[in-house]
Amino acid sequence: MSIQPAGLLAELSAQRAISGSELARRLGVTRAAVWKQVEALRALGAPIEATAGRGYRLSWPLEPLDAVRLCAEIEPDLRRRLGEIDVRWQVDSTNATLLRRAAEGACDLSICVAETQSAGRGRRGRDWRSPLGGNVYFSLLKRFTHGMGSLSGLSLAVAVALVEALADCGVAGIGLKWPNDVLADGRKLAGILVELGGEFLGPCHAVIGIGINLRLPPDLPIEQPYAALAELCAGSSPSRHRLISRLLTHLVAALDRFAEAGFGAFQEEYAQHDLLRGRSVRVQTADAIREGIADGVDARGALRVRHGADIALYDSAEVKVRSA
Repeated sequence: MSIQPAGLLAELSAQRAISGSELARRLGVTRAAVWKQVEALRALGAPIEATAGRGYRLSWPLEPLDAVRLCAEIEPDLRRRLGEIDVRWQVDSTNATLLRRAAEGACDLSICVAETQSAGRGRRGRDWRSPLGGNVYFSLLKRFTHGMGSLSGLSLAVAVALVEALADCGVAGIGLKWPNDVLADGRKLAGILVELGGEFLGPCHAVIGIGINLRLPPDLPIEQPYAALAELCAGSSPSRHRLISRLLTHLVAALDRFAEAGFGAFQEEYAQHDLLRGRSVRVQTADAIREGIADGVDARGALRVRHGADIALYDSAEVKVRSA
């Protein structure tokens, strides 16, 4: 008899260890089957410790995602506006899942959240590490009646909504690095990936992906410095269900504003959290690498950079802060 991974994980606790034989008895399988499933969960990033003579325990408490509990957290008026709420154990990526469903006619404001992703994606095709164990992997489908050209700056408006949602959950001191990074103390806390589909002249749709670090294993191979909410909140990170519900509240409100007025409605709010403004930066495009001083963003969400007496606008580029 096989073991459902979620079922085994539900038997584990951060408070006390449980032996392999006890797990086997509870689940009606062999100890070898328990060991095999534990190793599979650990390969996904689950924080499971094994101690000889004592058994298995979690390195920290886990909060399994639950569709019923999530729906209960969402305000009733907002819940009535949402499409399908799809809570998964594992997907290739929440964005890819919603892009496929969008092509099949999924309703506006459908969402997908998952415990882990096998092929999580970041900006410019980068991997987004998605260990099992408490982070947020979230995507939302938004349909627009107009064309893709009117969606300039959408990821920046989403970033403003994300900062507001984090503040709602008691997380302060968060800043934004153009175009899609959410940082705490100069380290990456969350990322945003917006992918478009439909007709260029309209109608079109956007799948808005958001990844938020709640806890990350210390040995996770990530190239850049990263932060997690458990660390920022002194070990007491907000409930994932509450965090997702507050994110939905702020994000849907922001999307309503964006559909009406574009990024210009968010320009001043973005400036309050802009970590690049006034910094010496190196900007890399497909054609060249230039250095200058970041000077905020314009009403379309393009990055303004001063190169001597000239100001250049960048809609897409890799930007790094130069050392003093």
